[in-house]
Amino acid sequence: MSTPSAPGRKDAQRNRLRVLETARVLFAERGDEVQMPELARAAGVGIGTVYRHFPTRQALVEAAAEHRFAELATYARTECRSAPELGQGLELYLTRVGEVLAGDRGLSAAIEATRATSETEPRGPALVELESAIQVLITDGQAAGTLRADATVSDVYMLVGALSATIRTGSGDWKRFIDLAMNGLRTA
Repeated sequence: MSTPSAPGRKDAQRNRLRVLETARVLFAERGDEVQMPELARAAGVGIGTVYRHFPTRQALVEAAAEHRFAELATYARTECRSAPELGQGLELYLTRVGEVLAGDRGLSAAIEATRATSETEPRGPALVELESAIQVLITDGQAAGTLRADATVSDVYMLVGALSATIRTGSGDWKRFIDLAMNGLRTA
């Protein structure tokens, strides 16, 4: 038998997800200019609902980043692990990251703005899951003999940071950047 509060929790979860998905769309369209009241209107919820789930703008941006990390982790665990050639998963992952960053520049700008005003980067369980998924891709590549033995998750984060900067500033062809980066990670 369900408790009386169970439907309320489900409604709250749906509202949280609706606010989060709406925020990602608005961030993609307008970047860091999105305000909480307009987010509430666009999501079809009251401003109190927005603040109940995300008490600060920083909390909203961090949740949106965590949502992005969760999507990338799922992609890494499913699509990248089933790459046609063993050890090709990391390159597929980096390409997907490039596609996400290029298609969602507004959220990236909001994340960058949040990082500039706080001591911490957006973090959470999804980031831990993503790090684990990346490690599996590295281990797969090393086992297949296609990736250097000293490749690490930190190396991938450096590459993603550079990839993000390349896309954000329009300073080059991000696909070419991935080719060059992968050449540095591959075995000779």
